[in-house]
Amino acid sequence: MQRRRLGTTDLEVSVLCLGTMTFGEQNSEAEAHRQLDAAVAAGIDFIDTAEIYPVPPRAETQGLTESFIGTWLARRGRRDDLILASKVAGPGDWLPYLRGGRNRLDRANIEAALNESLERLRTDYLDLYQLHWPDRQTNFFGRLGYRPPGHDDSVPLLETLEVLRDLVASGKVRHVGVSNETPWGLMSALQLARTHGLPRPVSIQNPYSLLNRTFEIGLAEIAMRERCGLLAYSPLGFGTLTGKYLGGARPATGRLTRFERFSRYSNGEAERATADYVELARRHGVRPAQMALAYVTSRPFVTATIIGATNLEQLNENIASHDLTLSEDLEREIDAIHTRQPNPAP
Repeated sequence: MQRRRLGTTDLEVSVLCLGTMTFGEQNSEAEAHRQLDAAVAAGIDFIDTAEIYPVPPRAETQGLTESFIGTWLARRGRRDDLILASKVAGPGDWLPYLRGGRNRLDRANIEAALNESLERLRTDYLDLYQLHWPDRQTNFFGRLGYRPPGHDDSVPLLETLEVLRDLVASGKVRHVGVSNETPWGLMSALQLARTHGLPRPVSIQNPYSLLNRTFEIGLAEIAMRERCGLLAYSPLGFGTLTGKYLGGARPATGRLTRFERFSRYSNGEAERATADYVELARRHGVRPAQMALAYVTSRPFVTATIIGATNLEQLNENIASHDLTLSEDLEREIDAIHTRQPNPAP
């Protein structure tokens, strides 16, 4: 398994990272443990989770993902062989059950979130702790059309970074990162870290796939120049790039079948682009999912591609993308499709 350095740290991580947001909703504890075993056996040592997982977030299941990882870690007993990442949730009235619905990226909330995550994960430290989304009003989760807030009562980014500094000093967190962040937000965090001697973000976890290459506009340059690489999530567009939803198909266990909230991946433009990518992959004799994943992993600004699955067959197919090298001709044809249908699922 190829490895890449995590930002400016001394850590190297596998280029494929196991995403776990299905654990506790679509996957049982036993299934989660089997996925973790298979991923580690294949050379993956990077595991990503979050306090709000599984997805879609619900009060009844919140924290189950971390708990399942925790029971696996307790059984496995080799915590230091892994790079474990989690996230603290930002504000949002759609999470009324999380800390009384008063969640912010301030000291009280971040410290409480971290301590609860550590307890569920059965570990005393995280290798990477990420801000799941910004405290301020901005564009993320597919939102377009930026509108500045009339009244900005967000927690200052400097205050948030100062809390993270103290968590690093305590030994509970080794490194910090951001997620669902904008170019302004990432550069602001990096500059504040430089100016005030605070922990600098070593990664940014944003969506990136053949259906959403918006990261290339602004953020890719920052990622490379500032050594703050992308942890690419949704590299298969919630499974759409496998082709399994084409022609109106809705497999019973598919995420888009079960959870309508992710419809941005199945709009008309996205489906047309997906059909073109799937046809291209098959014409070149490669599996569509593996082509889509190999494209993401091969980008120079990507530190790791976060893969997720609901069964071992899917997981093994995704892991096999590591061995696929895309030809120059295939990449040119990918870019031609992108030119015709740019970013249909932002």
